[in-house]
Amino acid sequence: MAEAPRNPADGRDETDLERSDRNLVELLQEVRVVQTGVQILFGFLLTIAFQPKFAKLSSFQKADYFGTLAAAATTLIMLTAPTSWHRILFRRGDKEHLVTIANRFMIIGLAAMGLTMVGVVILLNDIAFPPALTVLITAAAVIACSVLWYALPLARRRRLEDRAGRPSAVHELGGARGVELPPKQRSGAA
Repeated sequence: MAEAPRNPADGRDETDLERSDRNLVELLQEVRVVQTGVQILFGFLLTIAFQPKFAKLSSFQKADYFGTLAAAATTLIMLTAPTSWHRILFRRGDKEHLVTIANRFMIIGLAAMGLTMVGVVILLNDIAFPPALTVLITAAAVIACSVLWYALPLARRRRLEDRAGRPSAVHELGGARGVELPPKQRSGAA
């Protein structure tokens, strides 16, 4: 059997299949980190509806609860989808596609998780604190999720692409491959 071609241009001595394997393992590890917190939050949300005080919530609070519960369910669906795809496509030689689609699910899942967190922040603060404080804390949560999870990484990605002489391509977020830098800008760590 002939050895698969290696791509030394990115500083790693691995075949495309080895890269896909490594990328999938990294992605699934990230899912494990995020998923536990979402499962706990989802369980918490499920118990709220069975509390005696739930009937006393305002229509805004009930609408927020419903939206937050839907966002939490979406998060769990998106974060568990890669596992289902992996099991169904197991040993079918489609690992690169699996990594690409799993990456997209993860990005959507993180966006839904941000909505879930913001929804919980709104709900709990609206119950416990004055409206002005609720708005302030909610705005802080929205800004934190938006900036730390999307704006800063996308800005860094754009800078890396500019340095490498590649056009900025936010629409390629779902790609399995990272940005390949010129040799002097590579590092051993991802």
